[in-house]
Amino acid sequence: MHDSPKADVLALAQALIRCPSVTPVDAGAQEVLAVALGEAGFDCHYLPFAEPEAEEVQNLFARIGENGPHLCFAGHTDVVPPGDEADWLHPPFAAVVDNGVLYGRGACDMKGAVAAFAAAAIDWVNAQQAAGKPLPGSLSFLITGDEEGPAINGTVKVLEWMADNGHVPDACIVGEPSCAEELGDTIKNGRRGSLNLFIECQGVQGHTAYPEKAINPVHALARLVHRMTERPLDEGTEFFQPSSVQFSTFDVGNAATNVIPERAKATCNIRFNTHHTPDSLRRWAQALAEEVQHETGARFFMNMVVSGESFITEGGTLIEVMQEAVRAETGLTPALSTGGGTSDARFIKNYCPVAEFGLVNETIHQINERVLVEDLKRLQRIYRRMIELFFARACAS
Repeated sequence: MHDSPKADVLALAQALIRCPSVTPVDAGAQEVLAVALGEAGFDCHYLPFAEPEAEEVQNLFARIGENGPHLCFAGHTDVVPPGDEADWLHPPFAAVVDNGVLYGRGACDMKGAVAAFAAAAIDWVNAQQAAGKPLPGSLSFLITGDEEGPAINGTVKVLEWMADNGHVPDACIVGEPSCAEELGDTIKNGRRGSLNLFIECQGVQGHTAYPEKAINPVHALARLVHRMTERPLDEGTEFFQPSSVQFSTFDVGNAATNVIPERAKATCNIRFNTHHTPDSLRRWAQALAEEVQHETGARFFMNMVVSGESFITEGGTLIEVMQEAVRAETGLTPALSTGGGTSDARFIKNYCPVAEFGLVNETIHQINERVLVEDLKRLQRIYRRMIELFFARACAS
């Protein structure tokens, strides 16, 4: 069966890229997707959310089918800024195909994957209808415009809306660019947690010639930094690399060379595995700070902001289906990985099993972000096979 025009993955990817949807601006991207899905029979809901002090974010939920099993695809149509457009080989929002390569901001991260799954879903629905077969379950899309931003008014709130309205899926595939070198080499079946500690050390200001009359917060904070980084938090797990403590700032703001400052500040990012929780890491850092405080007389204050907790999806139908589909279409056995940064899977894991598979991530967020057109087409075929296998397995169990 030939793909319908609305199941043309390249045309759909180009239409999405041509919408300059830099977070949180939608620029019509979700309408492009909703029109294509709506014509295939999906029931589409626009879900704008906003906080009092934040810009409104556009989100889209689309579903076809009323019963389970229910497979959801999650992704985002927002993109990072293109940088200096003069540095691009082709304009970043022109979606030019040059020698078999599609150029554009979002080509890999992740409008290409959104287009591939939409094309696969539309083609699958059309095939079911052409064969006179009822849908064996429900297929849905959770699309946000806030993944590259603060992630406050996007997936978190859409998931709450889905739960309130009877749309919680049985499994979810996130289309983030998971592959390292070639399409099919990696599935992300979990993610490390991430948190930031904002640390302030308060001492006693004084003259550098009379240090006995002051408490130097720079020395105390440097001692704490060393103590937090001198030994590993852990040695990793079967699925996770060792947790990492990285200081990104150390600020004093003191222009005088002969003054011991009153305060010093530092920011620490911790990427952690399932050996830890945010609360356990807060207690660990506070215990070390109390040691240094006792030794130096300086006082420490900490604030913690959690971006996401670590999680793992081990085995089960979803992982088996994804691996089998990738092997069938590429001949590769994808490695299971938990590396990289955070994604919206960190929110979805609270509702259902979730894993990530998408394009090669080599050029994401870069000048001349690009994807092979053939990879887009292969990804569509992989997603189509994932859909078929998921319903076959779920309905048989």
